[in-house]
Amino acid sequence: LDHLSAKGCPVPRTIHDRQGNLYRMLDGKAVALIEFLPGVSVSVPTVDQARAVGRALAQMQLAAADFAGVRENAMGRAEWQRLAEECGPEGLAAISPEFAVLVGRELPAILEQWPDDLPRGTIHADLFPDNVLMLDDQVTGLIDFYFACTDLFAYDLAVTHAAWCFSNDGRSFDPSLSAALIAGYEEVRPLSDQERAALPLLARGACLRFALTRAWDWMNTPADALVTRKDPLAFARRLEFYADPANADVFAAA
Repeated sequence: LDHLSAKGCPVPRTIHDRQGNLYRMLDGKAVALIEFLPGVSVSVPTVDQARAVGRALAQMQLAAADFAGVRENAMGRAEWQRLAEECGPEGLAAISPEFAVLVGRELPAILEQWPDDLPRGTIHADLFPDNVLMLDDQVTGLIDFYFACTDLFAYDLAVTHAAWCFSNDGRSFDPSLSAALIAGYEEVRPLSDQERAALPLLARGACLRFALTRAWDWMNTPADALVTRKDPLAFARRLEFYADPANADVFAAA
């Protein structure tokens, strides 16, 4: 966060103590103070807001190009396989029989085709609307870097695309938000031909990742837990959309 903030990205800095430490240990846990940023998260983004988010995402990726830290994606392909095995076909079918069939079809296909030769670096990997603060059409904060890791830049864009361009239940896709998000991203970091060609597959992987984590939570969250389970089918529907060849042109060059 400090690295990105020093590069001009709208992220919260850590507040150091008098000795310059980023954090202190308290009862065996690391504790940090984080800068407050203005703005609110939007629930129904506009085209201009989607374009601004695309720009901010690309700016963040470029700003981290000289960041020395490396962190494996803990929610990458190996974790998708583990979650699918943990949930099992029966567990997924209990959520929806069609969901179990979808995962059984898509998981091996995505793993087999996944690209390893695209540009990579530090990514956010979870840039949902509730992790972006905005004032009008300006991005004032990118927050919640819990899943930040070293992975494909285009995968980061695919995650953001899936998060921003659909209704919450995944039933409705907004092509105007899609076009604006990608256009904003390319204003800062143009996609290569190889990245653009891979985006439909990367988006399928992004949807599979969130569908499976939500499915595991759906099956394992106690009934009296003070959290609201999120519907895994909202991302299963997105996955079906991206898997349909008729929709591949949503990532085509403008």
